[in-house]
Amino acid sequence: MKKIMFIGAVGTGKTTLTQRLQGLDITYQKTQAIESSQYIVDTPGEFVQRRQFYSALQVTSSGVDCIGILQCVDEKFNTFPPGFGSMFSKPVIGIITKMDKTDDPELIKKAEQSLRSSGAREIFKVSSIEDDGIKELLAYLEYEEEA
Repeated sequence: MKKIMFIGAVGTGKTTLTQRLQGLDITYQKTQAIESSQYIVDTPGEFVQRRQFYSALQVTSSGVDCIGILQCVDEKFNTFPPGFGSMFSKPVIGIITKMDKTDDPELIKKAEQSLRSSGAREIFKVSSIEDDGIKELLAYLEYEEEA
C-alpha cells in the first residue's frame, strides 16, 4: 500500500479521512503536529495556510509515496496556489472532502478546478461520514505501480 501525506486547510477533514481509511471510529481532534502512521501522514492545516511551513511539508514528503491535497467541497477560497504540487517530487492527487454537504455541480466543479490547477493529476470525491468514495481512494492507494 502506498504511504500518503494529507495536506489541506484547517477543518478540511484530513484527520477524519485518516480515521475512516484506518477503520477507526470518527472522533474530532485537532491535529497539532505532523502525525504519522504506517500508511498515512496527517499534517496540521496551518502548514498549508502559512507559507513558512512549506519546507516542513517538503521534508516530510520524502517519507511518503504520494501527496493528497484536500479541498472541502464548499470551501469559499482556494486552499492551494496554482502549481502547489510542483514542490513535491511525488505524485499529487486531489481529494474533494465532505461530499455529503452538497450535490451542487458548480461547487464540485470549482473544487475540482482548484485541485487541478494546484497540480492534482487525479481527483477523488469522498465523504468520510457516509463512506462515499473511500473504496476508490483505497483502491488507488493499494495499487502498486510497476517501476
